[in-house]
Parts: sequence; C-alpha cells; structure tokens
Amino acid sequence: MNSRKERNQPVKTESIVTAGPIERFAPGTVTAVPSGQFYLACLADGSLLALSRTCTHLGCSVPWDEEKNKFICPCHGSTFNLTGEVLTAPAPRPLDIYPVRIENGIVKVDTSSVQKRDSFEPEQAARI
Repeated sequence: MNSRKERNQPVKTESIVTAGPIERFAPGTVTAVPSGQFYLACLADGSLLALSRTCTHLGCSVPWDEEKNKFICPCHGSTFNLTGEVLTAPAPRPLDIYPVRIENGIVKVDTSSVQKRDSFEPEQAARI
C-alpha cells in the first residue's frame, strides 16, 4: 500500500504532447488539447502558441469562447486574446506558454517547461 505522501504526489505524465499534424490547425483558431491541458492557438500568420489554460489571476481554468474570439475566465472575469494577452483584469499578466516544435509536420509541445511572460512577442510562436 502506498503512503499518504506517495498518494498525494502529482501524477507524472508524458512531458512531450503530440498535438497533431500541422494541417489540422487553421490560422485564427484555438484548439483545446485535453491530454496536455493546454490550448494551441494558430495565429494569423500560421505560427503556433501553446497556451496554458490556467488563469494568471487565481488559477481558474479559462475556456476559449469561439463566438467572442477570446478566453474568458469564469471566476473573476479576466479576458485574454488569441495570443494570451490580458484584455481585462484582474489577471496581472498573459497566459503562460509552453515550448512548441514542429517535427516532420507534427506539432509537439513540451508541457514540462511552463514559461511565464509579461507580454506577447512574435518570437514566442513556433513557425514551420
């Protein structure tokens, strides 16, 4: 039998999550990747950002509202745009991101390396 300490440890999951073939992600769209607990945003130029689904205010899970074209936190009303930048407070900074790489046309995300940021910079997005 496992000790309480062992039972309360976070479950270790695979840190490289395969999101799918690059063709699956159309510019201007956001795709939820449940296995990695992140969103893959495909920007207008086709570059990709892997955005954490955790609000930077108090850690609520933030859904993408396709109709309104933004992330809306159900807890305290923070909103974020396609690149994860804050549109309305109380969130103090953009959504965290994960490194994205494209190998042989397949999009892969490293969920072991969360990156906090103060703003969106184009070089944060992965390009083909």
